[in-house]
Amino acid sequence: MEELSFYDVKSKAKFNASEYEVREKSGRFFAVAKSQSGTHECWRVLSKDQAAKLKK
Repeated sequence: MEELSFYDVKSKAKFNASEYEVREKSGRFFAVAKSQSGTHECWRVLSKDQAAKLKK
């Protein structure tokens, strides 16, 4: 998978991840990665084009 940049709100730090899921919620697409500093998830908004490309 393509590497994406995520922002962890709890630890206030950016990180890159190549392991994530593409999820749809209320018609919007998100990339969801596990946090590197805890057990929570970090979500990033994706465009429809980006989500379609990453789902392949």
